[in-house]
Amino acid sequence: MSTLFDLSFFVTVPFWALMIFAPTWRWTRTIISSPWIVLVPLVVWAIVAVPVLGAMWSLVTSPSLDAITEAAADPAVLTALWAQIIAWDLFLGRWVYLDSRERNIHPLLMGPLLIGTILLSPIAFPIYLVVREVARRAREGSSAVSQADPISA
Repeated sequence: MSTLFDLSFFVTVPFWALMIFAPTWRWTRTIISSPWIVLVPLVVWAIVAVPVLGAMWSLVTSPSLDAITEAAADPAVLTALWAQIIAWDLFLGRWVYLDSRERNIHPLLMGPLLIGTILLSPIAFPIYLVVREVARRAREGSSAVSQADPISA
């Protein structure tokens, strides 16, 4: 089970490496544009989750802290939950990467935010939304200045 736990993260490393270390390479955008990249950790999830699907089903249909705490003691359930988290983080990181490229947010700013998305997406994602809004306002401000100033146009 430990190998599958580790594998659920390591299969995503190439995608994260492309987004962080080669964000402007044309193949990065081509590869990351496919939503199928999240399928890789989900295959690990399926391998682990199918045998414990009954236990996991009861967790999601009647969630309670005690039940989740007890289920997390089962390495298979915990590995499945981990693989699901890893897949979700990759999906979210993929969206952040594609959105930031579309908005021309500098890769040196995005690298740390993508690392933050890997480590603590509930913190990094709202930070990215703020960066996105600041970038939008800066673009609107610079286009308004360009339109008002015929010399700079």
